[in-house]
Amino acid sequence: QPPRPCEDYWWEWKHCRGLRHAFHHYYAHGELPACGRWRQDYEACRAWESGRAAAAREALCESERARVMEKQKHAPVWTLRKSPPPDWFLPLDQDKSD
Repeated sequence: QPPRPCEDYWWEWKHCRGLRHAFHHYYAHGELPACGRWRQDYEACRAWESGRAAAAREALCESERARVMEKQKHAPVWTLRKSPPPDWFLPLDQDKSD
């Protein structure tokens, strides 16, 4: 069984090709999004479901691994704290400027 349903790849491809997403991606990154990967994953998923093709299965699993590694590449922006600061209930410094 594929890692995701094949319809997920189809909808990701449709979303990627959408005008809103393309405009946002162009605004944020300066280039149009590359949507071919989602289409290839969809075709590999269909080949895996229909004929149990080993090459399609391996290509789809490799694509999913690459997607997970790409997500893990970026560190979180904020460091999470375990508890609030000790003086969280005190007024801010700007209020003390009298």
